[in-house]
Amino acid sequence: MTITIALVVLSALALVSLARLAKGQAVVLRSDDNPAEHIRFVDVEAFRNLIDPDEEEYLRRRLHPAEFRKIQRARLRAAAEYISCAAHNAAVLLRVAEAARLSSDPQVARMAEELVENAIRLRLYAFQAIPRLYVAMIVPLGQQSPVRVVDRYEQMTRQIVLLGLQYPMRGVSAAL
Repeated sequence: MTITIALVVLSALALVSLARLAKGQAVVLRSDDNPAEHIRFVDVEAFRNLIDPDEEEYLRRRLHPAEFRKIQRARLRAAAEYISCAAHNAAVLLRVAEAARLSSDPQVARMAEELVENAIRLRLYAFQAIPRLYVAMIVPLGQQSPVRVVDRYEQMTRQIVLLGLQYPMRGVSAAL
C-alpha cells in the first residue's frame, strides 16, 4: 500500500514538473530584458543532418560497427543538445508570445496564440525525444529521428519573424 501511494505521489510530481516545463516556467524574462539575449543558437541544417536516417544508414554501411557506435553516440549527444537548445528557445518565445497575446490588434493576438501552441508542442516533443536519444546511446534501437522537433522549431521561428513584423520584439527574430 505504501509503495502504491509513493508511486502515485511521484507520478503526480513528475506530471506537474513536465507541465511547468512545457509551459515555459523555467525561463524568467524581466520586462527590461531583451529576449534575444536568452536565445541559444540552433544550426537547423546541422541538426537535420544529425537526425537524418539516410546519413545514419550511410555511416552504418561505411564504418566498422564499433566505430559506428562511437560516432552514433556522439551524434545522438549533439542532437540531444540541439533539442535542449530548441526547447529553451521555445520557452523564451513562449514568454514573448504570451505578452503579444494581449495585443489589441486581433491579427497579432492570433499569431501570438499560434506561437504559444507551437512552442508548447515543441517543448513536449523535446521532453519525449531527449530521453529516447539517451536510451539509444546505451541500447542502439535503430533510428531515433526526432524530426517533429526540427519541423516544429522551424515553424516556430517563422512565426516569431512574422510576429516580430507586427509586434516589435527588440531583436528576437534576428537572433534565431
